Amino acid sequence: MRTKLRIFGFLFVILVCGLIARLFFWQVIDASNLAQQGQLQYQRSDSLTATRGSIYATDGSYLTTDEMDWDLYVTKPDLTENSITIASQIAPIINADINDIRNKIDSGTAWISLQHRVTNDQKKNIEALDIAGVGFDPEPSRTYPESSSSAHILGFVGKDVNGNDKGYFGLEGYYDLTLAGKPGLLDRESDANGTPIVFGNSSQVDPTHGIDLVTNIDKTVQFAIEKELANGLVQYGSKAGSVIMMDPNTGAILGMASSPSFDPGQYWNYTNEDFKDAAISNTFEPGSIFKPIVMASALDAGVVQPDTECDICANIINVDGYPIDTWDSVHHPNSSMTDVIVNSDNIGMTFVGQKLGQDKLYDYLAKFGFGKITGIDLQGEVALPLRTKDTWSDIDTATTTFGQGIAVTPIQILRAIGIIANGGQMVKPEVVKEIKNGTWSSEIKSQIGPRVISQNAAGEITDMMVHAVTDGEAKWAAPAGFSIAGKTGTAQIPVSGHYDPTKTIASFVGFAPAKNPKFVMLVTLQSPTSSEWGSETAAPLWFHIAEDLFPYFGISPNN
Repeated sequence: MRTKLRIFGFLFVILVCGLIARLFFWQVIDASNLAQQGQLQYQRSDSLTATRGSIYATDGSYLTTDEMDWDLYVTKPDLTENSITIASQIAPIINADINDIRNKIDSGTAWISLQHRVTNDQKKNIEALDIAGVGFDPEPSRTYPESSSSAHILGFVGKDVNGNDKGYFGLEGYYDLTLAGKPGLLDRESDANGTPIVFGNSSQVDPTHGIDLVTNIDKTVQFAIEKELANGLVQYGSKAGSVIMMDPNTGAILGMASSPSFDPGQYWNYTNEDFKDAAISNTFEPGSIFKPIVMASALDAGVVQPDTECDICANIINVDGYPIDTWDSVHHPNSSMTDVIVNSDNIGMTFVGQKLGQDKLYDYLAKFGFGKITGIDLQGEVALPLRTKDTWSDIDTATTTFGQGIAVTPIQILRAIGIIANGGQMVKPEVVKEIKNGTWSSEIKSQIGPRVISQNAAGEITDMMVHAVTDGEAKWAAPAGFSIAGKTGTAQIPVSGHYDPTKTIASFVGFAPAKNPKFVMLVTLQSPTSSEWGSETAAPLWFHIAEDLFPYFGISPNN
């Protein structure tokens, strides 16, 4: 008996010692960790969504902004009516199924979200019911007042892998961190069911509003571009196209549109191919709209003058065994350089390339910005690098002079012609002109780069481009009396190592007035079916847009 008591006493002592040791561990050694875990059981943290910055047109009107919607929720411990009654009152207001709402309310959690994106009007109608336990949390949503207008400029706001708002493409993608702001945080004590304790401790860090963007986009210009582009695609049977207009003196993008387009407010109904902006993301062989750039380089280098005669223009020529002919197989012996631009003469441009030489041609193309992105403030810009000098052959030099065998983007072409229009200086294309937040604002100044060609060379090629409009293949469509410098282009589309004989990219690039221009604009149409020629498709479309906007810009005819 005594032995059993001793054993029991010994075990009791061990048990007490173990209990004391465990209590010591909990109370002293692991006290802070346990306290933290306990706090987590009744402390609830909620992220407070920041309002995303708005994007404005140059006149201060919205292109996109956050519209305050609401997350409708119930806290079950506070409900004084049954789920059937509540659902029958709320469901018709939010256009929801009564059984769905009832099932959500009857779920096992204490706090239940019933509906996202509840509008202000719906919120007011539900609040008028005065149902205990029903509440709202703010939930900003992106709204686009003009629907699909300016879609490629804006991009859209979707979700990242964690379900958070994130900007994609266009301005929304490029300026995502600027627009997004910083979310806030609300810490508050809750009971075991997760319901906030009315008089419990709470702390709040308010969210920081995103920065607003004011763009150079002029709605009058934008609407004219989009309207005429849509009409042009139908009229000329083209499946895709783009238009960009820029102030050549500042680089301000006044308007740009690509088609097919999309509705950023319903981006989920479209594919990645729809989001791609052809103006900055598609490369193409530019064809004859490239000729003024090469000619300007030769004029600047002093290897030709406007009246220099082409001594190889009388017949087809061969370069590296490849025949080079004019676009219409009509030859112009002893053409001046002005005639070469007016007639869009490939043989004449080959002559210019021979005078300029491979090295100088390459260097001028680099100075004009080809091979590198322009740096326009839109997400998605691409650029193919120029091939290294040691890979160029004589035929490469020849074909490059008339815009074949070199891949560029529309925005690169527009910037290059803008250099001619402004008298010879590089200008960076800019969509945004100002960022602001409340009373604070900061202007984004024009980035004027180095001089590319002399003012004299720019003036000479401008005069040639004026003659190309008044005397070239598109003269029939040019608005009478207006001074316009421009050039048509028709480029075959390379497919699997050869050119498709039936499909072209038709284009026209130009600026007006020719002296002290208000704008430079590029129009491209992909595979038009009414005519393969830029002079019969892209050029008249360019002139239609220009005629719409001449009065707006205060541009009058010369006579």
